[in-house]
Amino acid sequence: MSGQAGRYQRSAGGMVGAMVVMVVLLVAWVGFRSLTTQEPDNPVRTVDYAQVVGPARKAAPFDLVAPPTLPAGWRATSVDFNDQSQPRWHLGVLTDQKRYVGLEQSERPVRQMVHQYVDKDASRGAPVRVAGSSWSTYTDAGGDLALVRRDGTTTTLVVGHDVPRGQLLAYTAGLR
Repeated sequence: MSGQAGRYQRSAGGMVGAMVVMVVLLVAWVGFRSLTTQEPDNPVRTVDYAQVVGPARKAAPFDLVAPPTLPAGWRATSVDFNDQSQPRWHLGVLTDQKRYVGLEQSERPVRQMVHQYVDKDASRGAPVRVAGSSWSTYTDAGGDLALVRRDGTTTTLVVGHDVPRGQLLAYTAGLR
């Protein structure tokens, strides 16, 4: 064995140079991936709520309401009908501005529905007329606005998060 150093000289400058080359390669790889990889615009899936409405209307012990169609650019993202001990109907949609609007129906009291879907500390506002019916309004500090109507034993609640009041009123007026 010889006492001479290996073929390459080891030095701090050589190590720094190798690190610089590795960082440049890593930055180039990340830049290349960001330019060539396309993330989905919106990972939220769209559902066909119309397939659920018909059977749910037949099974519901209340007059189930739903929009015949959604406004342009809006899409349904969740739908659920439960006809067990406390029947309930839910339809969740996103507006064309990606704002959430939820439609909830149940035979539960207004107070319970408002606590669950708006806020425990929701403030009651002035009632509004929508398509000939009187609806109570509730708001919370987080930007939610809810329209609530009690018809017999059924509570219908439409809540929007940061949705313009006019849009929420128009959506509610279109429920059939």
